[in-house]
Amino acid sequence: MLWIAIRMLTGDAQKFYGLLFGIAFSTLLITQQLTIFVNLIERGASGVYNAPEAEVWVMDPVSRTTDVNYAMPSTALDEVRSVPGVEWAVPHLRAVASVRTGTGDLEGVAIIGVDDATLIGMPENMVAETKEVLSQPDAVVIDDGGVFNLFENGEDPIGQRLELNDQRAVIRGVADSIPSFTSQVVLYTKYSQALNYVPGTRNRLTFVLAGVTEGETAAGVADRIEEQTGLKAETREEFAQAGVDFIVQNTGIPTNFGITVVLGFVVGVAIVGLTFSLFIRDNIKQFGALKAIGVTNSKIVGMVSAQAALVGAVGYALGVIGTVTFIWAFSGNPFFKGFYIPWQIPLISLAAVVVILAITGWIALRSVLNTEPASVFR
Repeated sequence: MLWIAIRMLTGDAQKFYGLLFGIAFSTLLITQQLTIFVNLIERGASGVYNAPEAEVWVMDPVSRTTDVNYAMPSTALDEVRSVPGVEWAVPHLRAVASVRTGTGDLEGVAIIGVDDATLIGMPENMVAETKEVLSQPDAVVIDDGGVFNLFENGEDPIGQRLELNDQRAVIRGVADSIPSFTSQVVLYTKYSQALNYVPGTRNRLTFVLAGVTEGETAAGVADRIEEQTGLKAETREEFAQAGVDFIVQNTGIPTNFGITVVLGFVVGVAIVGLTFSLFIRDNIKQFGALKAIGVTNSKIVGMVSAQAALVGAVGYALGVIGTVTFIWAFSGNPFFKGFYIPWQIPLISLAAVVVILAITGWIALRSVLNTEPASVFR
């Protein structure tokens, strides 16, 4: 009986391919949009993960993320260093500035000042040169995404001169960093040099990055820092999550992507439901004939379920393959750098496909189950 059901389905090529298209399109839309959404909001934590050595981030109590911050007095660094359990603590400056390129163009950039001695605060890997190039006069390191935004036609950024706050800056290296949420150009330099590049204010220290001594936990040291200094201290994981939460709570991204995912589900129900109903209507006499020779309603349900399962499996596979192909095709674009498909997303898409098929299958089955066997002879 299942073989008969499959032959009935594939025998009508137009409706069979229409069903496949509906499921594949819905799967592609849901999977792709959820993938982009997850990867985008995770970039709210890029500033934290680009400084992998820091186990604890210390900041002013009103600071919320690496980009939404309020500077502290320079004395905060010594206060953090005096807390038991802190193995080391270094200054970290994050600010925005406007840079004038050699061609006269103006570009907004993020300036990140890292510790002069240890260079803690830099991304772990480099695309070109090494971190030690920051020891050269007026040296800055640009992120690899910034190269794409600031220089065109494959121009080599090494040695290019920029103007920051009437100060000369020379690009000496390219960092392999996680792109920020805004994909803004990022320039890394030593903390002492960053103070010259950023317009002066009374307080310049944005964060203090700290490591914990052996035998201590980051959470315990963070609590101790808050208690002793009155500053806000968060572990790497807590501060990374704060960046993600800030994007979710303060942008329209969840709403916009949510609407697209819902539309994908609705379109799937509409296309599959209409096509499945037309398929059942065109084959209603065949189902009636089967009932006339003694096929029970339970077997009819099994036949329709087999048809839905075939369409769902093939359509779902095509949709997931389409998403993987999309991510792979755009992997060379800096905007999509590091994009991946979390394992939970294909499961969500699979659940959506099952619901779509359950709804449309139930609607289509009603007419079959209500068909009288005698109708085939009319």
